[in-house]
Amino acid sequence: MGNEKSAPSGLEIDEKSVEITDFWIHYTAHINDYNAEKVSVFISEPSLHYNANFGNPSPLEKAAKNLMLYRHPCILKYISSWFKGSKFFLTTEQVRPLIQSIETQNTLQICMGLYSILRALVFLHEKAFISHNNICGSSIYVTPEGCWKLGGLECICKSKELTSSYLKKIRSYRYERAVSPNEDITAVPTNFTAIDAYAFGVLAEDILKLKDSEDIPGLLEFKQFCKENLQNSDPELRSKLSNVLLHPFFTHDFMKIYAFLEELPLQNNQEKEMFFGTLITQLRTFPENIVAEQLGRLLLSRIVLLDSTAQEKLLPFILKPRDRKDGTDNNLFTISTFKVHLVPKLLQMFCIRDLSIRLVLLSHFNSFVHAFQVDELKSQVLPELLVGIKDTNDQLVSATLKALAYIVPILGAATVIGGKRGKLFTDGRPNKLKEKVKDKDKSNIDTNEFTNSINTIEKTVNLPERPSPDGGEDKKEIVSSIIEEEYTWSDWDVQESTAGDTHPRISLSSSETICQSNDVLILNSTPEIEDTVLNTNVTKTIDSKAIKKLGILSDISELDIKNSKLSNCSKDEYDYFTDMEPIIKKTQFLHVQQPSKSVFDMKALNEVETMEENNGWDEDLSDWGTEVGEEIKS
Repeated sequence: MGNEKSAPSGLEIDEKSVEITDFWIHYTAHINDYNAEKVSVFISEPSLHYNANFGNPSPLEKAAKNLMLYRHPCILKYISSWFKGSKFFLTTEQVRPLIQSIETQNTLQICMGLYSILRALVFLHEKAFISHNNICGSSIYVTPEGCWKLGGLECICKSKELTSSYLKKIRSYRYERAVSPNEDITAVPTNFTAIDAYAFGVLAEDILKLKDSEDIPGLLEFKQFCKENLQNSDPELRSKLSNVLLHPFFTHDFMKIYAFLEELPLQNNQEKEMFFGTLITQLRTFPENIVAEQLGRLLLSRIVLLDSTAQEKLLPFILKPRDRKDGTDNNLFTISTFKVHLVPKLLQMFCIRDLSIRLVLLSHFNSFVHAFQVDELKSQVLPELLVGIKDTNDQLVSATLKALAYIVPILGAATVIGGKRGKLFTDGRPNKLKEKVKDKDKSNIDTNEFTNSINTIEKTVNLPERPSPDGGEDKKEIVSSIIEEEYTWSDWDVQESTAGDTHPRISLSSSETICQSNDVLILNSTPEIEDTVLNTNVTKTIDSKAIKKLGILSDISELDIKNSKLSNCSKDEYDYFTDMEPIIKKTQFLHVQQPSKSVFDMKALNEVETMEENNGWDEDLSDWGTEVGEEIKS
């Protein structure tokens, strides 16, 4: 049967038991591997007495042997078994006894559960040619996903070994109500399946007696069928369980979908294409919580994920939650239903190191990443993704890197990338625009915000208007020319290299020009001066020492996603434009043409004074207006 070496490594058994029977004690346990799997452990002790008539091996040992031999999706899954001292251990998939959860089962769940038990019995009868002999609530278990699994295989025997003496030997271990009243006085039926058929009829009658007949189509007829046919006193008149699967109770629309998904490996390609082509339309006719709860496991099964037709016509509508705000009904589940029923399954699937499954999940990752909790992303999904980027498959690495990009806005780059990071890029926008971004949104500046910035600057640069009809330009055109130069400067470095001048030149409009040269300020409103520019004192060159403060990346390979080695760089961002703000010195001479008719009268001069308050050029022009006034008075 096994030995101590068969025990799963890292197995930790809970102290509290799930159930205690005459044959074993049932516990829940954890296997401390990378995915922390939960299992069920059954322990048989010498102190648990059982009738000597059962013989050796013990009931738990015999059940373990049969679970290992007879494998079926609807039979309790065997993992391992071993002896430790005088105790025998059996490990299976995590389950709980049906009797502990039957009260919470609705009619549809019971219908699906009975269907699973029927499938398991049909397999034992028609494929293995054995009889179970103890169909009852205590031999059925339920997984965390709600699937019913057939257990209690300690009483089974082959059809050839099914005799009256054997039935008497195990009589005390069987559920009394599931034993036919005339079993002792009649010979073993030629149809050996009749024993399990009677027990199944009793089981179905017991758990369906309190259910409303309107819940499921054919429920009332099925109750009568169980009573009159399956529990018939004549074993030869009882139907085979394979025929019971065709009863209307198991063939309504929802059960057809469930049955097809359960038996998907048995279907041909043409049948699969037809089924998945109309599946979404059919599922929309049922409540989404019922679909998610009862079919979620099957809709996300391996065989569905890898089916080409399902990938095209089903998965896009399953793996993207429906957002009620957008008013669309294309996707099957709302975000709340998706989080409750599908997210736990997706978390389990990310622990599966299967290339095909992982690529399918990553192809839809952006559709459901927002459904995870931050802790789930950080502790469960992210570690598995980081394993993917180290794989030798280029397609997997590429898809994984895209998935990591979707996580960055949620967890932050520091969590996703890890390692030491530094400021390798600087923000080259002017100060005014950067301040605008800080107030709004540092990550994105849309067209409306940029337009608002331009309007603000237009109010700040309060240049006097040229009266019509001289020229035809207005103040907005003047401002736009200044903004265009100040906020774009797309070729400022080209001007430096081509002109051989270390000081970029900012050109103003042709009609009104302010220029500074050799400490002389000239204001001119005549159209003769067309190309006056701010000269050498407008900006300064970038200090070469500041460049040395920035970290120099010697090799692009140093930007490893997890082990970046960054050279020492300045903690504070260096602003290249700090020393490039225009400087206008105090006016010493003023040349005014035709003072008596100039548009630069005292009103215009007062408007120029307001430039100090608006801080248009960030310099002190407090005494400019006074000197102009004194010059005019003289």
